[in-house]
Amino acid sequence: MGLQSFLPHETGGEGAVPRQGGTSLPERGAEPRPEASLETDHTCLDVQSSDQLVQKYFRNQPATGTFSRWELPPSSMAGYKGPGLRREAHLCCDPTHPSLSSSQPVEAKTKAQGMSHQSDVLPCDQLRDQVIGNQSSHTQLMETLLHLRQTVDDCITQLTTRPPQLDLPLEEQRHNQATGEQEAFLRRVVNLLQSGAMWGLGLQAPRPTLGPRDDAGGGQQAQLSRQLDQLVHQLSHLEVAFVSHDLSNRGIDISAFERSKFQDFKTYQGDKYHEDKNTMGFINLGVSENKLCTDLMTERLSRSDMNHLEDALLQYSDQRGQPFLREEVARFLTYYCKSPARLDPENVVVLSGCCSVFSALATVLCDPGEALLTPTPFFGGLVMGSYLYSKVELMPVHLDSEITDGSARPFQLTVDKLEQALLEATLKGKKVRGLLLINPQNPLGDVYSRDSLEEYLEFAKRYNLHVIIDELYMLSVFDDSVTFRSVLSMESLPDPNRTHMIWGTSKDFGISGFRFGALYTHNKEVASAVSSFGFLNGISGITQYKLCRLLQDREWIDKVYLPTNHSRLKAAHRYITNKLKALKIPFLNRGSGLYVWMNLKEYLQPCTFEEELLLHHRFLGNKLILSPGKTYMCKEPGWFRLIFSDKPLPLKLAMHRFYEVLAEQKRDLRVKQLEDPQKE
Repeated sequence: MGLQSFLPHETGGEGAVPRQGGTSLPERGAEPRPEASLETDHTCLDVQSSDQLVQKYFRNQPATGTFSRWELPPSSMAGYKGPGLRREAHLCCDPTHPSLSSSQPVEAKTKAQGMSHQSDVLPCDQLRDQVIGNQSSHTQLMETLLHLRQTVDDCITQLTTRPPQLDLPLEEQRHNQATGEQEAFLRRVVNLLQSGAMWGLGLQAPRPTLGPRDDAGGGQQAQLSRQLDQLVHQLSHLEVAFVSHDLSNRGIDISAFERSKFQDFKTYQGDKYHEDKNTMGFINLGVSENKLCTDLMTERLSRSDMNHLEDALLQYSDQRGQPFLREEVARFLTYYCKSPARLDPENVVVLSGCCSVFSALATVLCDPGEALLTPTPFFGGLVMGSYLYSKVELMPVHLDSEITDGSARPFQLTVDKLEQALLEATLKGKKVRGLLLINPQNPLGDVYSRDSLEEYLEFAKRYNLHVIIDELYMLSVFDDSVTFRSVLSMESLPDPNRTHMIWGTSKDFGISGFRFGALYTHNKEVASAVSSFGFLNGISGITQYKLCRLLQDREWIDKVYLPTNHSRLKAAHRYITNKLKALKIPFLNRGSGLYVWMNLKEYLQPCTFEEELLLHHRFLGNKLILSPGKTYMCKEPGWFRLIFSDKPLPLKLAMHRFYEVLAEQKRDLRVKQLEDPQKE
């Protein structure tokens, strides 16, 4: 996180400073005293709960500004895994602070205010009165806490469920490693709180000292202007993850996860750009939706054959989906995936969206705490799918932007990288049950060759792993020189019983609001288990009928829709990539999908995930939504995904806002470079 390492201090002793209530805290520079480590008799581990570990580190931390202590009452961890905080957690703050109370949960009482360019920049004191929360720092804290809880819970589960080992030194080594990981994440949270960045929690932030004759001009003005940019997207209240008397512990975890992942989308929903009604609203180039052919799709869905209604469509149906729809999906996939044999409708299950299908698959293939390998960067929404029901972890197979040994292009997946990731997961005590692939890849846009696909499937068979292949963009390959090959086109699968394919209409047909996803698997047991989720995630009978009619109209799809869609995708992609070339911004020039993966490292100084998040918030401040690379678990900061499948007018306006933000960012970086030597 870029913050200096900090080890917790015990209260009292030399160098302690008094605080309210008579309790003393050590000074920041005082010599740390080591904490007692977890004890083990090698057969029965006496492990503290994760809440007790958090309590041990936070209860008596040195105060910063108005922050006095973080108090987390211990609670049982039995039978529960999740990365959030407990229901009983509450913040205790200095009662003398004008906006905080020590007996009630903290609430941010001010709303984010619009920032305009002014000739007189406000001093930091006034700025802090106007704006309480620093959203970028808050996001860092939330992500760190979620990651912390996940790590602590995983370690405790491994330690308490591991059977007795004959090799005592090895068991002791694993135990020490688990303890070290817990302490490392706890220190990161403490460091973030100690840094004073969390203004929204009442922490005092560093501020420049202005003498009576000084002003906020020149370099001070640029510095304060940068601080203003860091304060966009503010909090209106303390996040529910810290305290709730209404939600269960699991509910708190889910709510915290949802807030950390979907806050930008919620903001967009309340202030959407509209060509006539709201020209100053948010333009969303962060969520992958195809809006280029809504005219064609609206016309087709309005035809008379779509208006059929009968009693059966108004009643409960087969949880796998209506037989007529599953039969049509099997015919559709046989044709467009170029399957060598007719696909069986009995192997088809339809649910409300591909994420629902993936979540169901993860649940029936893995037990809680087990893992799936997936190359990164990858579509971050799958994390929600694996977490919400199944508590299955996605273990990253990190790909490099630079061409390395064994790779011929950036971000290339190789079997060596898969084996290395599998080994690392095993050494961490994770049981890997499968491999998740996206083809065409999201967000990279790469399409796997037949040879590569066969190598990945052989790797999975060698280690008895399931393979889940998401082919959601299979009909969105618009470059004539790129050939897509579906896994269903292979004449002989290495392990057909462990190979499962997902497809839907959200991207290829631009109807994400229909909420349709389909699974095709040769494994009857898997199909049966996944179909039970139709009780919760089924599709309405009327929607299933309309989808069936749409997929049946092969002539319209082949002669009207697909040629027009590919032509418009190609034109929009050309427009965006020409703009990026003019700015000399590196990007992956691929011919599939709805997005471009671009490199904005030049606009980050230093190039860290914290700076990436600040740039993301600066885009938000200019009513433009992009997706930062950390959302896709990219190991390198500075990458962003940009969706180009929007209509010409909003796309043009979005790029104008994009230019404005980058020009402003570059000016601030120049000022910062001039200021740094003066500070030295």
